[in-house]
Amino acid sequence: MKVALLGLMQSGKSTLFSAISGRPLAHVGLTSVEEAIVSVPDPRIDWLAELYKPKKTTYAAVDCIDLPGFNFTDEHGHVAAKHNLEKIRTVDLLVPVVRAFDDPAVPSYRNRIDPAKDLAELHTELLLADLALVTTRIDRLEKQLAKPLKIQPTDKAELALQKKLQQTIEAEKPIRSAITTDVELELIKSLGFLTLKPMVVAVNVGESDLAKTFTFPDVVQAGTPVITISAKLEYELAQLDPESRTAFMADLGITESATLKFVHACFKSLGLICFLTVSSDEVHAWPIHQGTIAHDAAGKVHSDIKRGFIRAETFHFDDIKQFGSEKALKAAGKIRLEGKEYAVRDGDVIYFRFNV
Repeated sequence: MKVALLGLMQSGKSTLFSAISGRPLAHVGLTSVEEAIVSVPDPRIDWLAELYKPKKTTYAAVDCIDLPGFNFTDEHGHVAAKHNLEKIRTVDLLVPVVRAFDDPAVPSYRNRIDPAKDLAELHTELLLADLALVTTRIDRLEKQLAKPLKIQPTDKAELALQKKLQQTIEAEKPIRSAITTDVELELIKSLGFLTLKPMVVAVNVGESDLAKTFTFPDVVQAGTPVITISAKLEYELAQLDPESRTAFMADLGITESATLKFVHACFKSLGLICFLTVSSDEVHAWPIHQGTIAHDAAGKVHSDIKRGFIRAETFHFDDIKQFGSEKALKAAGKIRLEGKEYAVRDGDVIYFRFNV
């Protein structure tokens, strides 16, 4: 899973990136694109590692990209933003970070503290970036259709769709609102439209406002996760040793770290779950899309396992935590044999039986 953090200048986006990645803030550039692999904290993996004592423990991971803060107040800022937005067309998820904290030491963008206006401005710029791509694509398809020998079977259908997308963007609506069928999605998914991607909105607040909730009905699609985070506080917490951090979080009434909150929101937006594999060699978390069948999940572990799939020997993490061992699970009849079409659940522990 690859996600991109983007935001206006002084939004605290890079502070959040540092908090979740563990990278020192001083090393995060103001003009360069930063990237870090963030391990997904998972208490289930920790518990299973204590039980199986594996040589290796592998958590799920999120590939995070941090774009330089955008400044759309002048032409130079527009050019820089356009250049950087092109770099994230291949990511899976966008995370706009908007400012809701007031700090006299941190100048505010456009002299305002208004997360709704900031998000609307980001939304407009994403639309404009997609409009430029749509316009280019329409021009290319029209030229191609004028040369019969170079016409591809899908060219006419894509041209009609691109013109519909152009009308959608000009009406200030995201491309995702215009795609109604899998056929349409297949025609354009390789182009990397930004307003087609799922989204998580992160509202960066002051420490005293962590209990606040925010909604942006005019900008974000219904069901889009909106999380409230104090990036400055989370960065400070990330600098502490685990024991001190736990105690400090308890004092502040924080039950979930920024990394967990961030990752959970990303998984929700993308419809991801995790299944687990265990052995004396390795305990491993594997992210998959909800609804993935056992045969395809096997392919995540290794292509040979998918090719020679026989069955999936399955039990749930909650059950082994309750009963304490696989021996006790077997005695309680909690271990099942599932076939290729079994829909894997979040927290399933699976032994894949195969023959190649």
